[in-house]
Amino acid sequence: MTSVRATWALRISLECSYFVLYFEHMRNIIEPTSDHIETAQPGEGWSHPDFNPDLLPARRQKGRGAVSNIDGRFERHSHQAIDDGWMTSLMEDQDASRIRTTLGIDGARSVITKNQSPDVPFDRSINPYRGCEHGCIYCFARPTHAYLGLSPGLDFETKLFWKPDAPALLRKQLAVKSYMPAPIVIGTSTDPYQPVEREKQLTRSIIKVLGDCHHPFSIITKGALVTRDIDLIAPMAARNRASVAVSVTSLDHRLSNLLEPRASAPHRRLDAIRKLADAGIPVTVLCAPIIPGLNDMEIENLVAAVRDAGATSVSHIVVRLPLEIADLFEEWLEANYPDRKAKVMSLIRQMRDGERYQSEFGTRMRGTGPIADLIARRFDAARKKHGMTGRSLNLDCSGFVHPNANGQMSLF
Repeated sequence: MTSVRATWALRISLECSYFVLYFEHMRNIIEPTSDHIETAQPGEGWSHPDFNPDLLPARRQKGRGAVSNIDGRFERHSHQAIDDGWMTSLMEDQDASRIRTTLGIDGARSVITKNQSPDVPFDRSINPYRGCEHGCIYCFARPTHAYLGLSPGLDFETKLFWKPDAPALLRKQLAVKSYMPAPIVIGTSTDPYQPVEREKQLTRSIIKVLGDCHHPFSIITKGALVTRDIDLIAPMAARNRASVAVSVTSLDHRLSNLLEPRASAPHRRLDAIRKLADAGIPVTVLCAPIIPGLNDMEIENLVAAVRDAGATSVSHIVVRLPLEIADLFEEWLEANYPDRKAKVMSLIRQMRDGERYQSEFGTRMRGTGPIADLIARRFDAARKKHGMTGRSLNLDCSGFVHPNANGQMSLF
């Protein structure tokens, strides 16, 4: 009997230890730290102790893209905010629209993500941050916040997570002798130069590791902050080991501010292209997304402007509305362009066989039908007129050197 009791006591002890470790691990991933990024100053946000962004009625929030905290697809229960007049009064008194941005730690165990998509010219990427304060309403990465039990809406742009161990993890992955180099794209899901990068310099640290190893990389960003790292990017670009892709959605400042409220303004992105090009860094421009009825009328002017700024290649992607993004985007249209909502959604459906989105490889980024074909032909004509090429990622991998675990470069 004593032996049986001892065995059960041991099992209970081990199970308790397991759950303690599990919840500690989840706390490290999910629980926000006391840090806040530069756009969320101390005291910013609503001071009411019962404030919950989930209770905000769907309406435009100052400096934010989403207009609600829509439920994630994995939630067992759903809720709907109804404005009975009390919330509106409190919001007017307390300026509740200024929702504070928090920054938590992502306890990732690896930093390089592999993909097998035939739609992109690379098979690996790094995203230093989860969530993005740029708040682009159309961002296809929004649904990933649902995996954290958070909303793809306002949570995605206000509850951010960073990977402080990313440089060390990257060095460890590159040190594996069986690792074969291929261009790594930084910022495929969330922007590596969103405002928090100014303080954390995580992207810069990652670039340093790649530069030390002579590992080719490309960067995708809407942030003019990328010019800060020209000193690291240019030497790699001189050896055909680095390039930058700048996303430019519109030259219309008002539209850009509504679509991408905390991304760099269009003129600052053009200036960044100019500075990068002047430093000898190859710059491609992603005109993405093209939203028929909102920015498709700018195609020719966009291509001309980025060519004048120094970009050598340009490509486009039509708007994608997977999972929760479709409802978020329709809410955004209702809040910002109610007179265009029906037309825009009709044009989008015409590119998706009557649906709001189709996920099939080969067509998900270009769409199908006459509207999508016309957009593609206009881009081809504008690109040809200005002597530009499509996007490519032909970077030199021959100089790669494995680092040692301690960060030193291997001699053999």
